[in-house]
Amino acid sequence: MFGDKPKELPQTVALILIPEFTMMPVTSVIEPLRLANRLSEKNLYRWTLHSLDGQPVAASNNILTIANGDLETISPDAIIVVCAGLNVQQHTDKRILSWLRKTARRGTVIGAVCTGAHILAEAGLLDGYRCTIHWENLPGFSEAFPEINGTGGLFEIDEDRFTSAGGTTAIDMMLTMIASQHGPDLASAVAEGILHSPIRHHSENQRMSLPARIGARHPKLVSIIEKMEINLEDPLSPSLLAKQADLSTRQLERLFRRYLDRSPKRYYLELRLKKARSLLLQTDLSVINVALACGFSSPSHFSKCYRSFYGRTPYRERGVPIAETA
Repeated sequence: MFGDKPKELPQTVALILIPEFTMMPVTSVIEPLRLANRLSEKNLYRWTLHSLDGQPVAASNNILTIANGDLETISPDAIIVVCAGLNVQQHTDKRILSWLRKTARRGTVIGAVCTGAHILAEAGLLDGYRCTIHWENLPGFSEAFPEINGTGGLFEIDEDRFTSAGGTTAIDMMLTMIASQHGPDLASAVAEGILHSPIRHHSENQRMSLPARIGARHPKLVSIIEKMEINLEDPLSPSLLAKQADLSTRQLERLFRRYLDRSPKRYYLELRLKKARSLLLQTDLSVINVALACGFSSPSHFSKCYRSFYGRTPYRERGVPIAETA
């Protein structure tokens, strides 16, 4: 299980780099391990980098990263971490899925950072497990894998599976592993060494609080926007939102104009369009199904609104030539 004391030291952590992987989660996995070795003055961990063919892999920031070898060079007792980032669907190779399934059958502890959870889900390795993924990818992940329990937490550890949402959340996940294997004192020392204390709990929210995101703390405004975010597929009418907040529709309008410089109808529309863009880029849902998932009953109305907001049609967003959409 993830966090169990290894039978032998050093504990090997093998990172599989998927093209366009996000660099920060990868370094967030490695650096706590490096510092744990240094502070303990013991060789507790070793890490290796791998790609499908053993060749260097370009991260999403275009930094070319040298791999130690291909998948077959991974130590059989290693913890596996699938590291992905942008355009994960395009980079989900059948050979990696097959290798992960075969490796999982041996009881190997397997996890992922950032959108690597999508690859684990595609391989069927998250069925029955809690998992997480970056908040920006969560709507698309939930649409693609509705049967999987995506929590939206910072990280999730569930027996022999683990996932981290990306960014610096892998630091907290690895600190949790270090604490479990070698004690909380070492984990705390590592956290202080990388200026990352206190260690965050896995269930903490990924995103800033809603008041911080919108730059306003008006309680009724916050409550209304929370309802909007929950009801994107079946949008609530402005009159119903106003009634639930004990406001008149005119007061609702003034509230949004004052704090957000737009009407409630426009703000709600933008929320739905942002979710639509996420689904277009991160799922294989048809444009019609994306429209329905975001509260648009008419594909033509959806396309018109999308083009007005983003300057391109939903089809162009996916790089589909207009002629192919006829």
